[in-house]
Amino acid sequence: MKKLSARRRHPLAAVVVLLLALAATGGLYAAFAPAGKAQADETAQSLAIDEGKKLYTVGCASCHGTGGQGTTDGPSLVGVGSAAVDFQVGTGRMPAQQPGAQVPKKPVIYTQAEIDQLAAYVASLGAGPITPTDKQVDPAGADVAKGGELFRNNCAQCHNFTGKGGALTKGKYAPDLEGVSPKHIYEAMQTGPQSMPSFPDTTMPEQEKKDIIAYIQTVNGSESASPGGLALGGLGPVSEGLFAWIFGLGALVAVAIWVAAHTAKAKKS
Repeated sequence: MKKLSARRRHPLAAVVVLLLALAATGGLYAAFAPAGKAQADETAQSLAIDEGKKLYTVGCASCHGTGGQGTTDGPSLVGVGSAAVDFQVGTGRMPAQQPGAQVPKKPVIYTQAEIDQLAAYVASLGAGPITPTDKQVDPAGADVAKGGELFRNNCAQCHNFTGKGGALTKGKYAPDLEGVSPKHIYEAMQTGPQSMPSFPDTTMPEQEKKDIIAYIQTVNGSESASPGGLALGGLGPVSEGLFAWIFGLGALVAVAIWVAAHTAKAKKS
């Protein structure tokens, strides 16, 4: 007992105990830490980038350059992020069929898995907006009234009040938003495709994007169909009044002329 007490009082005893504790902690962490999952995720990401690079080389490099640096036929993709790729390729706008004032939406030629691989490769070229999750774009519980206010203040000047779209300058146009998925609406706000300005989370937080998505879905839903049967572009009372003035008044004038003509004939006879 005296020898044990003497060892405990040794100046290095505390250091030895500390080293043993650290070794035991390290061993337990190595045994139970989820290192395998992290390594598997890293390997999967690396494979996605490699496959995405192959797809990019075949379908995108001729316009955007072998390293995404851009050419005279296509802009640089460095820093556009995975969200831009998911939007452009996921709506069929890319690869483009031909140059023009604006690249139109068309049938998608890649599977979602291939789009994810392309997005992973482009994202590896430089940091940019990330493809949103299902939770981020889900408008459940969003404030439709607030979304309508935000849409009218930021979007209606191009897309009109109900998202029906409209013409812009130099052959460009704002597309109709009816039937567009919440994810692609969110990504468009994130990345600002073509003539559209971008609204990053620092400018328009995630909740406000959800509110706008909820508003677009509400005004374009079957329950919001025009009670008159003719939406007239969804422009509201101005276009409806103009339609009534031109066609309604025109019809009354035509009837008045017909009545006058037949009255004159009746008097002659």
